[in-house]
Amino acid sequence: MMRRAFRPLLLGAALLLATAAGNPATETEHVVQEGETLSGIANRAGVEAVAIAVANGLAEPYSVQAGQKLTIPRQRTHTVKAGETGYGIARRYGVPFQMVAIANGLDDRGTVKLGQKLIIPAMVTPPARTQATPTEPYFRRPHDGTILLGYAVRADGKGHDGIDIAANPLDMVRAAASGSVIGISHHDPRMGRMVTLDHGNGWRTVYGHLARITVKMGDVVKTGERIGLAGHSGDAKRTELHFGIQHNRKPVDPATRLP
Repeated sequence: MMRRAFRPLLLGAALLLATAAGNPATETEHVVQEGETLSGIANRAGVEAVAIAVANGLAEPYSVQAGQKLTIPRQRTHTVKAGETGYGIARRYGVPFQMVAIANGLDDRGTVKLGQKLIIPAMVTPPARTQATPTEPYFRRPHDGTILLGYAVRADGKGHDGIDIAANPLDMVRAAASGSVIGISHHDPRMGRMVTLDHGNGWRTVYGHLARITVKMGDVVKTGERIGLAGHSGDAKRTELHFGIQHNRKPVDPATRLP
């Protein structure tokens, strides 16, 4: 008898916990659990990870900690009723009319139709960032190929000042971090076609042996954006990418900075 009576209690407790945890598809606030990542939370919530990061003042690499409370910015919908205008609806939800107009393709007069379903964009004021401003970029791999040759700079400053990554002809080469294009060379004796990016605070990255350069001097690129296509220009014997990191013009072993 006691076992049968105990089972409903267990079921009730489980239901209570599930209710308290909230529905990932509808929750507007989430408390990070042990082992969770921002991308995993975003996937379950159905909201872009970048939107959650912006709403909570997170900086790259967007790490979260157990117990941290995150705002989940969700857009709403509104069905237009008789006599309503785009401006009035925007004011009702506390969202700038321009945001509603862009999301729904409305004209400057805010013309809407009876029964029209409008998207009301999420309006979240990002909190002040609690994370310290990073003094160095968060570097990602510019290509996913295997390492052909590692970093080997000698005490006299000479040697191999980066890593060589195997690639297929015309593979995309990505910016390892956000920055601006400060150097382009088409005929470097060693690197052939080469791009140099500046990431601030003395940090730079170099991409050599390219078949084609797809950026221009002064361009601002984001992490993961294409800066060129892999090749074997310069002294390369096969298709590969030479990738180097510098700090205050001195080479840094990429293996100590890449994930």
